Amino acid sequence: MVETDYYELLQVERTADPSTIKSAYRKLAMECHPDRNGGCTEAEKKFKALSEAYECLKDPQKRAAYDRFGHAAFRTGNGHAGAQDFGSFADIFDNIFGEFMNAGQGGARRGNVRRGSDLRYDLEVRLEDAFAGREVELNVDTTALCEPCEGSGAKPGTSARACATCGGRGQVRARQGFFVVEQTCPSCRGVGETIADPCPSCRGEGRVEKRKTLTVNIPAGVDEGTRIRLAGEGEAGIRGGPPGDLYIFVHLARHPIFQREGTTLFARCPVSFTTAALGGCIQVPGLDKQLHEITIPAGIQSGKQLRQRGAGMPVLNGRGHGDMVIEIQVETPTKLSAKQRELLQAFRETETGDECPNSKGFFQKLKTALRA
Repeated sequence: MVETDYYELLQVERTADPSTIKSAYRKLAMECHPDRNGGCTEAEKKFKALSEAYECLKDPQKRAAYDRFGHAAFRTGNGHAGAQDFGSFADIFDNIFGEFMNAGQGGARRGNVRRGSDLRYDLEVRLEDAFAGREVELNVDTTALCEPCEGSGAKPGTSARACATCGGRGQVRARQGFFVVEQTCPSCRGVGETIADPCPSCRGEGRVEKRKTLTVNIPAGVDEGTRIRLAGEGEAGIRGGPPGDLYIFVHLARHPIFQREGTTLFARCPVSFTTAALGGCIQVPGLDKQLHEITIPAGIQSGKQLRQRGAGMPVLNGRGHGDMVIEIQVETPTKLSAKQRELLQAFRETETGDECPNSKGFFQKLKTALRA
């Protein structure tokens, strides 16, 4: 009997990687599957040969043995290699796409158990706490493992049985024309087991509702929308499945003085018009509980920003701090004593217009515009 080389049968090079071999097998198997060729005997023989070749080459150990000894590596006592019989299109569909379909479920079914849902908790923190970091206690309503049945869902002293509908797979197949579609088993809801005598505490779920108190460390530098993950603190899985995770979303409370952009703190600071005109120094308390001295240059105008290096927010999970930016707001006095009014009147009588170049330039431009 002449045996065809597996690589030649699949039309691939001997150095082909697993993905190339799989792609070639899928294409050829689709073309010659008996269900697509009206039960043709030749097509069925070729299909079985392709399946035998793929079963060998997809396994690293079998492939290594075949590369070294050829077909002789798998001969049985009657001189034939052990071929796997793919009797229906559902088998090839599962062989080609099974891993992809299971991965697409996001790990919801592993060993016929279902992972618990993730939970979200929105936490509002003060800007001061975001600056320094702190520990907070959270009360979270969730589900926990049922202790009497230890998460099995079955009454203590009894056990669950494999689902008769799906055979313990958690999935049932429905054929729709040429394709075979897998769906969640309606009897066991994808768990793969049925319980004749459920646990009275959890009613067969393997989990019960519970309020948990958790201590969470809020690191220094958190910002609006920062997400903190607590692994395994979500809902318990059904019937002993692994728990989900708890995600804490941080929201910053409004601060009466500072506004935040990244690691930079912004604040508007009013100064007297005399300080703005003559210059001076002001002290601004920071979130680090230190007084930061800001030098005001003479002649500063409203809206001018002065930067204090290293007085801003800390870098999350890093080193250093951002800056604190002070925006100057020149304040005009509204209550003057007689002496102050007299001094201001004397100042106005000595004005030449050069003291306020912006005002002088504005009115000159306005007069030019009106003459045009």
